[in-house]
Amino acid sequence: MKFICCDCHVGQAGFDYRCSCGGLLEVVHDFKHLDADHLKILFHHRLSDRMNPYASGVWRYKELIYPELPESDIITKYEGNTGLYASNLIQQSLGIRKVWLKAQSENPSGSFKDNGMTVAVSHGRSLGYRRFTCTSTGNTSSSLAMYAALGECNSYVLVPNEQISINKVLQTMAYGAKVIGFDGTYDDGIRFYEKHGRELGMYICNSVNPLRIEGQKSIIYEIAQGLNWEMPDWIVIPGGALSNLSALGKGLNDLRQLGLINKIPRVALIQAEGASPFHRMISRGESEIVPIPRPSTIASALNIGNPPSWRKARQVMKQTEGITCSVSDEEIMEAKTLIDRSGIGCEPASAATVAGLRKLLAEKRIDKNETAVCILTGNLLKDTDVLREYQMSRLLYADLTLESVGKWL
Repeated sequence: MKFICCDCHVGQAGFDYRCSCGGLLEVVHDFKHLDADHLKILFHHRLSDRMNPYASGVWRYKELIYPELPESDIITKYEGNTGLYASNLIQQSLGIRKVWLKAQSENPSGSFKDNGMTVAVSHGRSLGYRRFTCTSTGNTSSSLAMYAALGECNSYVLVPNEQISINKVLQTMAYGAKVIGFDGTYDDGIRFYEKHGRELGMYICNSVNPLRIEGQKSIIYEIAQGLNWEMPDWIVIPGGALSNLSALGKGLNDLRQLGLINKIPRVALIQAEGASPFHRMISRGESEIVPIPRPSTIASALNIGNPPSWRKARQVMKQTEGITCSVSDEEIMEAKTLIDRSGIGCEPASAATVAGLRKLLAEKRIDKNETAVCILTGNLLKDTDVLREYQMSRLLYADLTLESVGKWL
């Protein structure tokens, strides 16, 4: 396992978060000794093995993620193994030939962050760290707090005072994290930890950590295995910090390099209108991102105005001939209602994928005869303040009599 700068492509002697040039690092593996047919058999066999770390939907793919890590250092809660659902309700509503929803919301802490966090915390413990940290709008912090507690370590979290989900903060605190609220944005917290994290003796678990990306690659591995290694035409993914898009692209390249898949699907990246700096950059053909100082969207997990992984994400868009779009909060909530009523459910940020797919189909940028997988990143109960506001007006009231109740049936 080597660490290479994504910008200047210079290798690093050891683990770090950024290169001296300022670029983010990524992990590079040598897969030359791996055989695709052997890997398919191995990964299939591990699906039924529930007695060791390979029961995890992340560590099942250990050879592709972190082969050097001793099993004794793995901190896992059997993350991954999430559902891949085909919903007739959603398919008919969108008018597309076939759509699947990958419910990362079914992870143990309730979001896709677990796929990356299990690898980051395991790596940090193997280096001797016992103090783990992140800045977060909610999902990252609750995942970090859970894995730190599992590893008998301490977690410390910076949380903006505005536009966050209190459910996620309470979940973080319940797992034992020390939570520090601050006036500012997610981006301010990232800058603070990148500047002071080392002197505080902290292992940083935000998406600037290249091991987080390695774990998140497993999402695309699971999609490929779940579809018997036959990829859809499109992968639709929501974008906040853009780490998930970076991991998606890296995972697709791995699978193609190894010969596990025959084609690379195109990627559609969806952002909320009030927090869409990456979409603006791509749609305008610009080469540099222009941060949004005060992003604002009902989808708190997307409320990031200066995504740290934008350069990695831009490269993924080029490699996959990807497209972007932004959706309004109203479009997000309409899509969320559809996903919830399908029996799958998700938080608002996740629903941006279905909202975006609907919009791209209407604009004919995606053809109705194509196929797509939408990645749902967070659980239905992650943001109940939004759910309460949107749904309480629909609550029905009646006297507890047969006639009164019967009129609603």
